[in-house]
Amino acid sequence: MWPVIDVSGIPDVQVERLNCATTLLDDAIDKGWGERLAYLHSSGNWTYRHLYEKANRIANLLVRRFGLVPGNRVLLRGYNHPMLVACWFGVIKAGGVVVNTNPLLRSRELIHIANTARIDLALCDHRVAADCETAFETLSGSTVVSFGKEDPSSLEQLMAKESVTFRNCDTAAEDVAIIAFTSGTTGRSKGTMHFHRDLIAATECFPKHIVKPNSGDIFCGTPPLAFTYALGGLLLFPMRIGAATLLLEQTTPAHLLQGIQDHHASVCFTAPTAYRGMLKSVRDYNVSSLRKCVSAGEPLPAATFEAWLKETGLRIIDGIGSTEMLHMFIGAAEEDMRPGATGKVCFGYRARVVDETGKEVPVGTVGKLAVQGPTGCRYLDNIENQQLYVQNGWNLTGDAYRMQADGYFWFQGRTDDMIISSGYNISGVEVESVLLTHPKVAECAVIGVADEERGQIVKACVVVQSGVTTSSDLAHELQDFVKSQIAPYKYPRAIEFVQSLPKTNTGKVQRYVLRQNAEQNRSETQ
Repeated sequence: MWPVIDVSGIPDVQVERLNCATTLLDDAIDKGWGERLAYLHSSGNWTYRHLYEKANRIANLLVRRFGLVPGNRVLLRGYNHPMLVACWFGVIKAGGVVVNTNPLLRSRELIHIANTARIDLALCDHRVAADCETAFETLSGSTVVSFGKEDPSSLEQLMAKESVTFRNCDTAAEDVAIIAFTSGTTGRSKGTMHFHRDLIAATECFPKHIVKPNSGDIFCGTPPLAFTYALGGLLLFPMRIGAATLLLEQTTPAHLLQGIQDHHASVCFTAPTAYRGMLKSVRDYNVSSLRKCVSAGEPLPAATFEAWLKETGLRIIDGIGSTEMLHMFIGAAEEDMRPGATGKVCFGYRARVVDETGKEVPVGTVGKLAVQGPTGCRYLDNIENQQLYVQNGWNLTGDAYRMQADGYFWFQGRTDDMIISSGYNISGVEVESVLLTHPKVAECAVIGVADEERGQIVKACVVVQSGVTTSSDLAHELQDFVKSQIAPYKYPRAIEFVQSLPKTNTGKVQRYVLRQNAEQNRSETQ
C-alpha cells in the first residue's frame, strides 16, 4: 500500500534532515533576497524579510504559549492573504503539521477534518472564524485564534511581543509537513500526508522543467491556498526562485484580469472555467505582462485553448496533478502543447497506462493511469482507500488515459466516468469537449446512466448560454451536432437542461452527484 518514491534525480532532497521552511524562506534571507517583494495584496505588500519575521513571531508563539511540539497538527483557515502564508510558515518552522482548509467549508466539514487529523488548534481569519469556532466547540480542549482584527486576543496582538528570530525545528526529510484534504470530487474528503521532502521535490519537477519561471515573475491565480494546486503555484514555486506572488481574495474572471493589469502579473495558475470566463472581456484589459498561463483541475478543452491563443497570443500550459500526488506529474511546455492532450510525463516521474490487473496496455489503448515519482499517495488513517489508490507501488490516480507512441497522454475521463454502451468505451470528456464548442452551450457534464438495452447510455447535463430558450428542438440540435463532430455512437441519447452543475469548492464538476441523481430518478420511476 506504500508508493514507490524515487528522488534519484533531485539532489536537493537526498538528505536525512530537512525543514522545507528553511529551504523556502530562511535560505531566501541568506541569499540576500530579504528586500524583494514576496507577496502583493490589496492590504499592502510584504517583502521576504517581513514574511520571515512574521513567521518567526508566530512560531515562537506556538511553541511558548500554546505548547506546540513537533508533529502537532494546526488547522489554518482564511482567504489568500500574506498573513495566511505567515501562519503556514510559522507552523512548519515549529515542526508542526499544517492542515490548511478552504474558507468556504462549513462547520460540519471542519469537524470531519479536525477529527480525522486530530486537531486542537486553529489559526483563522476573523472574517471566516464563526464556522471554525462552532466546529471547535464540539472538540474538547480546542482553541481558535483569529487574525486580522483589532482585539487583544488576536493573533497579531499575541505575537507582537515575540522575537523576530527563531531556530527552526530540526525535522527529518520524511516528517509530515502538511495534511491536504481532497476536494471531494468523488465523495467525502480524505486527508493526504506530504513530507518536507515532497514539498521541495515538487519545485524541481513541473515548474522547473515545464513552466520555467524566473525570479522577476509575478505569479497569480484563483485557487485557495488550501489546495495543493495553489500551494505550488502561489507559494512553493515562486518562493523557491525568489519571485513574487499576487494574492487575490476575490477571484472572479474580472478580478483576475484587473489584478493582472494592475500588478503586471506574468504567470497565471487557474482552471479552464476561469480562462473561458476571462475570454468574454479579456480585450477590455491590458494583460500584455502575462507570459505563462497554466491550467489544471479539469481537462482543458481544445476549443478553450484555441480561443485563448487567438485572443492573447498565449498557449495555455495544461497539466494533471492530484492532491494525493501533491502537484503536477504530466504536462507540456507551451511550445510542446497539443490542443486536447495533457502532455508528457514530467521530469522526475514515470507514468504508464494499465488494465484492471495492473498490466501495461498497448500504445493507444484506454486504461488506468499509473504514476511513480518523487511524491506519492499516503492517506491519513484510510486503509481502504489507500489500497485502491496505491497498488504494487504505483499510484492509480483514478483517471482513464491513452498514451500515444510519441509519449503524449490523452485524457479519456475518470475511470468511474468512462461510459460503456453497447460494448463501446465512450469518454464523457470527449463528448463534453464537442458540446462546449456549440455556441448555445455554456457548461455541460456528461455521464453514463443505466439502460437495459445498451448497459449504459450517454447523458448530457447542459447549461445553456444566457438568453437561449431550452426545448426538445434544441436537444435534437445538440445531438445532431455531436454526431457531426465525432463517431455517432458517442452522441448523448439523453439531454437534460439544468440551471447549474454541482461543483466542489475548487470548481470541479461533481459527476458522481449527477450519477446519483440519475439513479435515484430511475428508481423512483420503476
